[in-house]
Amino acid sequence: QDLKRMLIHISSEYPGFGVLAEIANAPPTAELRPIDSAAATAEAGHSQTDEEDMGMTYEELGYFGRLRKISRCGPVSMFNKLLIMWSHLPSSEVAAKVKRFFYYYSVNRHKMTTITPSYHAEAYSPDDNRFDLRQFLYNTRWTRQFAVIDEMVARNVEVEDTAVLDKDKND
Repeated sequence: QDLKRMLIHISSEYPGFGVLAEIANAPPTAELRPIDSAAATAEAGHSQTDEEDMGMTYEELGYFGRLRKISRCGPVSMFNKLLIMWSHLPSSEVAAKVKRFFYYYSVNRHKMTTITPSYHAEAYSPDDNRFDLRQFLYNTRWTRQFAVIDEMVARNVEVEDTAVLDKDKND
């Protein structure tokens, strides 16, 4: 977001740099598919966008990334935090988004390792910035964690249904 704001600021302050606003406002795309004029969006001319391919917005991805990396949340704790942060969404939708994120996170985590994974017998290594002790192979189904989330959604739906029924009785 900081880079985007800087590009927009420079394009408005300095004449001749208007193209920077176009860059800042362009939809993110890997441009892996050829441009199909029938499927391309009118303003961008792209037949694919990252957000469509991922099934989540960059804003949502920012929430997921901060909760995963900074807060060190797993699927269940992330679901609990997002239920509060995204109270405008039904719990089933929050659950689907969390599951989708963790599926793709686990499928792609190995790509984030900086060197070939190897066995380290000690807690210290002289490798500069390459000694990464974080897990990199995950069960992509997250069986136990996703089952807990499903139970929580079922309980939450029951609570929501009861609240609606109580409200109808009072009206």
